[in-house]
Amino acid sequence: MPHFTVQIREEELDGKTEPKLIRALTDAVGVVYGERLRSVAVVDLFGVPRGRHGIGGVPTEENAPAITLSMREGALNHPEFENAPARLIASITDAVVEVFGESVRKQVSVGIVGVPAGRSGVGGEVV
Repeated sequence: MPHFTVQIREEELDGKTEPKLIRALTDAVGVVYGERLRSVAVVDLFGVPRGRHGIGGVPTEENAPAITLSMREGALNHPEFENAPARLIASITDAVVEVFGESVRKQVSVGIVGVPAGRSGVGGEVV
């Protein structure tokens, strides 16, 4: 199951942004993998208080969302989904830009973590 962890400036989370961002990131998975994975995507949003985020060793006031996507390693290398990591990074970045505008594009960081087979589970069962 795709699992997003998003760290973003607390001020950007205003009650209206959260549903838009959750939907856009979920749709980003759907662009690459289709409805099957879209329907099980999980998104967790974490607000970072002002002064607790920096770029290049310097605190920044810029909106610079940091997104980590964890999912099964096999899905990242599956021949049915050519160039999946590159397509995911582009799709995720576009999703964030859709919510916050083009000015944020250069500040969006995306990391993809592949979970090896047998090292994830749902409901207490290894999947």
